[in-house]
Amino acid sequence: MDVSFEVRAEAYGRFMGRYSEPLAGRFATFAGVVPGRRALDVGCGTGALTSELVERMGAEAVSAIDPSDAFVAATRIRFPGVDVRRASAERLPFSEEVFDFTLAQLVVHFMQDPVAGLHDMARVTRPGGVVAACVWDHAGGRGPLTVFWHAVLDLDPHAHDESQLAGAREGHLTELFVAAGLRDIESTMLTVQTRFRTFEEWWEPFTLGVGPAGDYVRGLDTERRLELRDRCASLLPQQGPVDVTASAWATIGRTP
Repeated sequence: MDVSFEVRAEAYGRFMGRYSEPLAGRFATFAGVVPGRRALDVGCGTGALTSELVERMGAEAVSAIDPSDAFVAATRIRFPGVDVRRASAERLPFSEEVFDFTLAQLVVHFMQDPVAGLHDMARVTRPGGVVAACVWDHAGGRGPLTVFWHAVLDLDPHAHDESQLAGAREGHLTELFVAAGLRDIESTMLTVQTRFRTFEEWWEPFTLGVGPAGDYVRGLDTERRLELRDRCASLLPQQGPVDVTASAWATIGRTP
């Protein structure tokens, strides 16, 4: 699946930030992040997890990478004390055994080679250190975009949703961690909730061209886009706020 993340940081924040920011706290707690150690945020995006790590550990103890120039620039501005670099998960620009915690929030399913990415995360993690990742439960229908993809498939049964992406089904992150050579693997589900005041507030971020959903909407002509919008509206409350509950599979493992 081709994915676009070379978008404005503000657009990504409006699209996924409302879910990823509350998720970051739960994810860091599950990973056991504590002060006095060093952490790497792999695929930092606009800094949802970076912010949580800085709050817990201090900026000087946190590094971050992302392949998007826009996201790297935004995160550098937001956290001037953090070492933020442009790089991919499969080729992390750090020496071996540097970090105590190496985390990838909502990233593994977009890696070109998830096992290679997790393996390189383990490479830069100290012996006995923690490698952690989480991915929305797209396959189980509990991700934040479930209603959107249901509407898409109602209208376009041959469309490719995100359910087949790496880590998006129960147990798959564990399989990837095993393949990457990690040990003492544990998995859980993390759940967050967010509220949109109106349907339009919920729908508008899908038009910003972010990720697979944004790419799909961007590829529609005006008539088909309106049809999709109306189908989404029919699946959500017609009056008042739109409440979304979103769950992610989270897995941690330790380096040998």
